[in-house]
Amino acid sequence: MEEHDHSPRLVVWVVAVALIAGMAGGLTGAALVHVLSDDGPAPSQAAATIEQRQVTLEEDSAVTDTVEKAVPSVVTIVNKLATGDGFGLQTEETAAGSGVIIDSRGFIVTNEHVVRGAAEITVVLHDGRDFPATLVSADDPFTDLAVIKIDPGAGELPALSWGDSDLMKLGQRVVAIGSALNEFRDSVTVGVISGSHRNWSREGVVMEDLIQTDAAVNHGNSGGALLNAEGELVGLNTSVIRSTETGELVEGIAFAISSNVAAPITHVIIDQGSYPRAYLGIAHQDITPDVSTLGDLPVDHGALVARVSPGTPAADAGIKEGDIILQMGDVELNRDMPFLNALGRLQPGQPVVLVLDRAGDEVTVLVTPLARDRTTG
Repeated sequence: MEEHDHSPRLVVWVVAVALIAGMAGGLTGAALVHVLSDDGPAPSQAAATIEQRQVTLEEDSAVTDTVEKAVPSVVTIVNKLATGDGFGLQTEETAAGSGVIIDSRGFIVTNEHVVRGAAEITVVLHDGRDFPATLVSADDPFTDLAVIKIDPGAGELPALSWGDSDLMKLGQRVVAIGSALNEFRDSVTVGVISGSHRNWSREGVVMEDLIQTDAAVNHGNSGGALLNAEGELVGLNTSVIRSTETGELVEGIAFAISSNVAAPITHVIIDQGSYPRAYLGIAHQDITPDVSTLGDLPVDHGALVARVSPGTPAADAGIKEGDIILQMGDVELNRDMPFLNALGRLQPGQPVVLVLDRAGDEVTVLVTPLARDRTTG
């Protein structure tokens, strides 16, 4: 009788895997030796595993390459706030955030709320050097954007290039960099594009064309960079939703001002010193159904004129306290289009017809907005 050997036979597969030069860890090639038993995975399964590992390495390398390229351009911003204590004395409180170098001459874009009320601004670079900064201009209350400038002396600073936020697709990977919790500089988080062209109401204005991401964004990350895989600046981190109005906890919803909103504004600020915005000279209250009910108002939308400053375009046009602005040009004021958003669409020096409710009667006025003077608000 012929005897058969029933012991497991081992088959040795030696697969040479060529890795792209310059990948994470500096590997240029590797050999993988895989020992398979009779009941082990088939060669095709082994090849699939190797391919998956290669894809993972490529993705990790893309992130590290992006960070290596961008992190020298992300800065920490320290804002010393001058405040009164009720006795006429001045004390200082310190707040901090992040910013991005967008011009090698020392221009840095950040959030307006990062530098709001600053008595003194200091910028800390990636290499640890710090410089005093001056506020060039801010675009509040229309957007949460501000441009500051430092003078680094000889040499140019590493500036990031703007990317096209409209090209970003749902699920596409993004990288956020900033000074988390005002303490951990150059903190890197990775996420995806969760939504694009989002609108979100904050401080009396609907922030428009926001990028939504699940990349972790914490206090101190405001004004930091949101980057695409090429290391281009596609957004400026600005807000996080942590809970709903009813107190329900929220996770993984952060917003960034899209590059296609931020880039044109910051370019004009750098070139001209400020971004031209229309100014009417009124204080207002946006009307919602609740405000209408509480105030016994004749309409449930629009903007109630609370004050008209003398010598302003609104005063010259005959707008009065108590008027309700219903429409600016062809833009109707409502919950999704509050006063500031509508005002932001007007051009200084170009007359526009305003439709008002005045004590229940509809009237129209012609007003010519001026360019906003930051000294008058």
